[in-house]
Amino acid sequence: MPRPFAGAFFVSLRMLVLKFSYAHLHQFAIAVFKKMGCSDAHAELATRALLAADLRGIDSHGIARLSGYVRLWEVQRVNATSVMRILHQTPSTAVLDGDQGLGLVVAQEAMQIAIAKAEKVGTGWVSVQNSNHFGIAGYHAMLALEHNMIGIAMTNASPLVAPTFSIDKMLGTNPIAVAAPAGNQPPFVADLATTTAANGKLELLQLKNQETPTGWVQDQSGDPSTDAHILKKGGALLPLGSDREHGSHKGYAMGAIVDLFSALLSGANYAPWVPPFPAYVPLPVQQPGKGIGHFLGAMRIDAFRPADEFKKDMDHWIEGFRSSTPVKGQPQVLVPGDPERLAELERKQEGIPLHEKVVSELKTLGQRFDLPFE
Repeated sequence: MPRPFAGAFFVSLRMLVLKFSYAHLHQFAIAVFKKMGCSDAHAELATRALLAADLRGIDSHGIARLSGYVRLWEVQRVNATSVMRILHQTPSTAVLDGDQGLGLVVAQEAMQIAIAKAEKVGTGWVSVQNSNHFGIAGYHAMLALEHNMIGIAMTNASPLVAPTFSIDKMLGTNPIAVAAPAGNQPPFVADLATTTAANGKLELLQLKNQETPTGWVQDQSGDPSTDAHILKKGGALLPLGSDREHGSHKGYAMGAIVDLFSALLSGANYAPWVPPFPAYVPLPVQQPGKGIGHFLGAMRIDAFRPADEFKKDMDHWIEGFRSSTPVKGQPQVLVPGDPERLAELERKQEGIPLHEKVVSELKTLGQRFDLPFE
């Protein structure tokens, strides 16, 4: 296996970060997925989706999650040899049963079905049941771009979020992603949790022994907190907006919409009955549906207007935002997808940074499967 980039590490007061090449992490992740029983094709699909997060700077959802998927497989909550099947469909819609498979793979299958339907009738929509954590939503939405389509992806998730005015955790971080092609400009890619911060960002702060910014979490009594470990103490994440005065009811509504599209349309579990990601957390006693739910959509642009005209206007739209006047201290106004695109360019060249604790966990995982990490 390739070695880490020579000299590509640095030390801060609180952490050690090492940089690894994409090829190195790709080879290791594929080998692990195969050890779990995945076919060559599924191992490749899962690895691409997983490492897309690392490339795009979303470290909380990349290879740092690999051990978590393995632990779910070990307790038989992930079926590495899943056989997906369509339960119901119309020319433009479908419900897909993921057979308890890796969400990284199931969501891609669902998007391919949506794309195929859009090619025939203009749009395609697939709601998924019986799946698992699918990585970053943006990766799945972006699969539609190469087909001259707009892609949409969303998923419900472990209940970690207290709705506005509640102390009970009722929703997940429930992300939404939309990807739209442009002409000469890079595509528009919005990928966001419907919470003030995703749980993965809390996990990164825990690794660094840092507190959260104000407005991310509340304690078990519903009072504001900055404790990055508060979820383990009965606390909760907050919807986008943090509190009612700053619009948390809107973030709450967005998270609820994702739950409706992902689970109530498909027959997956919803609200506090969504299976938790940590394998050691027991499943809810009574589950109303099957597994985690996703919702994927593809829209052929020329089902609405000529694609070239749309992409020309997208270029004009993007250029307009980029040329707007930035606030003092900022070089430029960004368009959704810019930070991730720039991170990908840098990390492909300079390597993917991993926290020392993540590296240690990957080494342990490698020992588990007789696959040396480095």
